[in-house]
Amino acid sequence: MGFTGRVLFVATTLLVSMAFKQYRDLTAPLPVPPAEELNQFWGSGDAKQYKEDKTIKPFSVSYSAEVIEKLRTKLTDVPTLVKPLEGAAFQYGFNSDRLQGILKYWRTSYLDKWSEREKFLNQFPQFKTQIQGLDIHFIHVKPKVPAGTKVLPLMLLHGWPGSVREFYEIIPKLTSKSNDKDFVFEVVVPSLPGYGWSQAASKQGLSPSRIAYIMNSLMTRLGHKKYLLQGGDWGSLIANYMATYFQDNVLGVHLNMCGANGVSAMLKTTVASFYPSAFVDEKYVDFYYPATQKFTQIIGEVGYMLIQATKPDTIGTALVGNPVGLAAYILEKFSTWTNPAYRALPDGGLEKYFTLDSLLDNIMIYYLTDSITTSQRIYYEAFSQHEMAIAVDRIPTKVPAACAKFRYELLHTIDWALKDHFTNLVQSNHFEDGGHFAAMQLPNVLYKDFVKFVEKI
Repeated sequence: MGFTGRVLFVATTLLVSMAFKQYRDLTAPLPVPPAEELNQFWGSGDAKQYKEDKTIKPFSVSYSAEVIEKLRTKLTDVPTLVKPLEGAAFQYGFNSDRLQGILKYWRTSYLDKWSEREKFLNQFPQFKTQIQGLDIHFIHVKPKVPAGTKVLPLMLLHGWPGSVREFYEIIPKLTSKSNDKDFVFEVVVPSLPGYGWSQAASKQGLSPSRIAYIMNSLMTRLGHKKYLLQGGDWGSLIANYMATYFQDNVLGVHLNMCGANGVSAMLKTTVASFYPSAFVDEKYVDFYYPATQKFTQIIGEVGYMLIQATKPDTIGTALVGNPVGLAAYILEKFSTWTNPAYRALPDGGLEKYFTLDSLLDNIMIYYLTDSITTSQRIYYEAFSQHEMAIAVDRIPTKVPAACAKFRYELLHTIDWALKDHFTNLVQSNHFEDGGHFAAMQLPNVLYKDFVKFVEKI
């Protein structure tokens, strides 16, 4: 080997070594950060003057006839909506012809039976308690079962633009004794801070990791030092943080939106793309690949996220107190996030799985509590420097984990990439149907998958 060859060899070796060191530094497991740093005061005023009221107080949904009639008036005085383009369904967003029909139903049939819907929303015991300066609302259902039946504490966590309403169909299944399981669940379903009847933060920085601390505090206050978790959307990320920070508390975590965004996960996803069937059952390769197609689909859905992660209060101002805009903005997600093919349907496919009553229940929670702006701020906080620096995907968790992968979920991550973080991934199942709002769309399927997971652990 000549002098030039030796120089090239040395240079190449140095470059490879540097690249390997850089990769190792960027992918090395990180320790669990101290959870105590998440224990902050989020209420208004001076934290030094705050004395937490740990009382658990009953709560029920109750609004006066005047509030409902004011909403009816707003739904009567609707601005002139622009007609959809000829032949267009939901490709340009929410179809205004379809919206007119929904607004009419909301104004008449739905509001005419508001007392019935209010009773429906109050069917489960609800409470509020103060944590870190915020009044946190939650549903708490204790099962009525014979003595000796094993009862497991379970927290269900929703996301945006959902609410506790997503879980109304699955709660009875979880809290009832049945032949398919020899245990039953005591279910806690909180409204995330700034959502529904949970108070919003007055201070900047209430991110998913910090919400995780509040949720763990809630379970502890209810007497559950050990518990199970199930979540989707933001609920999946918050549950992930809980299973990372509180590994001795969480018995198991079941997610229907599993993701990993670290360097290692991205590299593994890229490597697997060259020969996917070596890493994924061939029947399910199209859940993940081709990557360009999946990326294009995501780009078509993230416009809202860019706005909410940068200017949540601006879009919130356009929506708060505006039932027409609120309905279009939220219901569009229940269309295309359930199945992207529904863009081609004039009715958006909304009633293929959901009833208008259930969809409007969810809208009413946002409207009646004026929580659309505060609910969107989680996007801003989730992309903050503090939150990104945690790099949760690089912190291994020993907590038993499960992923329920519904075909039309917004994104999927291969198990090989997930296992860097979820080192005890005991279950990963694919489902040929289903989208983002699995608990509301396919409660039976999600329930059975969750029970199967609990049986394993």
